[in-house]
Amino acid sequence: MFLRNRTLISVSTEDLNRRVDNFLFKRYKKIPRHFIYKNLRKGKIRINNLKISHKYKLSYRDIISLPNESFGSYKDERRKILIKKNSATIKRIIYEDNHLLAINKPSGVPVHGGSKIHYGIIEFLRSTYPKNQFLELAHRLDKDTSGILLIAKKMSVLRNLHEQIRNKIVKKKYFALVKGSWPKNIKTVKLPILKKTFNFKTFKFKELFQHAETKFKIEKNFSIATLMSVEPVTGRTHQIRLHSKFLSHPIALDKSYGDQKFNKELKKIGLKRLFLHSYYLRFFHPNTKKNLALVSPLDDNLIECLLRIK
Repeated sequence: MFLRNRTLISVSTEDLNRRVDNFLFKRYKKIPRHFIYKNLRKGKIRINNLKISHKYKLSYRDIISLPNESFGSYKDERRKILIKKNSATIKRIIYEDNHLLAINKPSGVPVHGGSKIHYGIIEFLRSTYPKNQFLELAHRLDKDTSGILLIAKKMSVLRNLHEQIRNKIVKKKYFALVKGSWPKNIKTVKLPILKKTFNFKTFKFKELFQHAETKFKIEKNFSIATLMSVEPVTGRTHQIRLHSKFLSHPIALDKSYGDQKFNKELKKIGLKRLFLHSYYLRFFHPNTKKNLALVSPLDDNLIECLLRIK
């Protein structure tokens, strides 16, 4: 009875010792990862008719069983959504060749699907390029942050870009509008950021302080705010936003770390989103080895805010 309306997959020698989640990510590229994790967690995806962890490593001739109804209906429903978004996504591509592409990600759109978000930039692109065997994010941007996002079309390209990021060869710059007058003497902030990870074996959170460094440069002063050019030396989660908040100069319309009074003033002049935009990205092209610099302009809402602010 249990195997009715289910897809059965027999594990071959090519996938020995591969984690089951990674196996499914590769096989079902158009289905967001959160959906696969959810089915694993609830026991809807099974191996040899047993509920398993997402970290389970595959053995030869393991039988993976998937619910047809869940995967089939999800795929059809998401395809309809993706088709509507594809044309807008293509227009935002600012660079593309056979090895990688760069897109000007809009604010409010996540880079990938999550627990409460069914689709993101990577799902749009995979739907737009169905013939591409490989499309993966080289790095990430927060949902509310806009700007340049790199996507690799080959595994070798992804590895090369990750190596450049680890070795701090990739240079990223952001525009941020912060509260008040930024002190001229503060050009670099070195402040560790707390990272919490959950251990599924002990069911406890592990806390770790990570080194974080950000460079700040004043671009323009306003009466109530300062436009900054920001270069993160390290790449911690929410790094720019946290460092700005720590110095009592939070970024405009930051929902998590912002100042309510400051945000209210900027909403009055028409700002509708977080004022944080990745406008510059420089790296060595993984194939040609040439120095490639990409630039992304501010969107209309950010430009209008700068024109109207006092």
